[in-house]
Amino acid sequence: GMMGGSNEEGPVVKDLERLDLNGHVSDGDVSEVVELREGARVRYEEDAPVRIGAESAPALGHAESEAIKRRTRSLNAPSPIQQFGPCGRIMKNSAMVMTIQDPASQRLTWYKPPLTVLVIKKVRDAMVIPPFIQLVKWFINHKRMVVFVEGAIMDDPVLTRNPEFGHIQEKLMTFDEKKDDLTDKIDFVVCLGGDGTLLYASSLFQQSVPPIMAFHLGSLGFLTPFKFEDFESQVTHVLEGHAALTLRSRLRCILMKKEEEETSAKPNTNQLVLNEVVIDRGPSPYLSNIDLYLDGKLITSVQGDGLIVSTPTGSTAYAVAAGASMIHPSVPAVMVTPICPHSLSFRPIVVPAGVELKISVSPDSRNTAWVSFDGRMRQELCHGDSLRVTTSIYPIPSRYRS
Repeated sequence: GMMGGSNEEGPVVKDLERLDLNGHVSDGDVSEVVELREGARVRYEEDAPVRIGAESAPALGHAESEAIKRRTRSLNAPSPIQQFGPCGRIMKNSAMVMTIQDPASQRLTWYKPPLTVLVIKKVRDAMVIPPFIQLVKWFINHKRMVVFVEGAIMDDPVLTRNPEFGHIQEKLMTFDEKKDDLTDKIDFVVCLGGDGTLLYASSLFQQSVPPIMAFHLGSLGFLTPFKFEDFESQVTHVLEGHAALTLRSRLRCILMKKEEEETSAKPNTNQLVLNEVVIDRGPSPYLSNIDLYLDGKLITSVQGDGLIVSTPTGSTAYAVAAGASMIHPSVPAVMVTPICPHSLSFRPIVVPAGVELKISVSPDSRNTAWVSFDGRMRQELCHGDSLRVTTSIYPIPSRYRS
């Protein structure tokens, strides 16, 4: 899920509150809530969800029953019912209200034609090379797009010795992930081969991410749903702007070293992760003791091998192996899963996407912990350091099979 500052993304609720049962707008004050009697039906704008007011709704026509099947896909849509019992109601414009965009099915539109495409391929896998060359040639010759690739692939002798590659080599733009910032340079991304390529793409874009399409070659991944065979029609479909996207939430992870906190310096480590951030005991043979805070309140101290904080996308990765549930990528949530906990009382938990988690080594822990972000940038979490995790406002817009 993605945070939005205002309520503009959601369906318009203001006028809904004035609807009476025949669909007429009442003359009263806008904030006056019209009681919804049994059988009341409230309708949102086209394409938005439909809610049914009562269990005992009258028999509905075909069109209406179809509309019900499309009812809201997210728990975060504004509720048309604002009144609770005779006296209670929701306070308007409370500062606590956050809108999280419904990530279930966003439609992609291009407001300028996409010109640049980044093609990421799995490294050290000879099987990926023929489709990679085929795809890049197609982008250059048929779509007249500028193709970016990572500079490191030029060191692969299997690729550079391929006679087909010679024709297109000088037309490619290369980048070095350590030096070059791709923000605002890439319009569209294609990943070839495996879920790891999508995680790598995520790491390249630490802010806004272009739409990503991922093809699997061989084993079907959770994140790479497309077969490469019919890539021309699939990619053309997206480039013409007809695609359905899932917004896959990412976690913003800020590691505050003890010294940085004391001098209020800017933290050195600030990462976005698509799968998970893992806190574990590292090379130490002892269990680690990790304190977990939720919005500033201590929830528990975990004694065990560590803790996985994951997105719904990451729920099918390390978290599921450690006993967590799988969560649909459209559910706005953050999952906290202990790794081999010593106490049997701490089970995997799911918290809403809007909370801030803080993780630190317990003061009485006999050893430190180690942190890694989507399996990269592994570093030590010492006594006095803290890791803060929130849902980022920059999700990954990934094309899914509609």
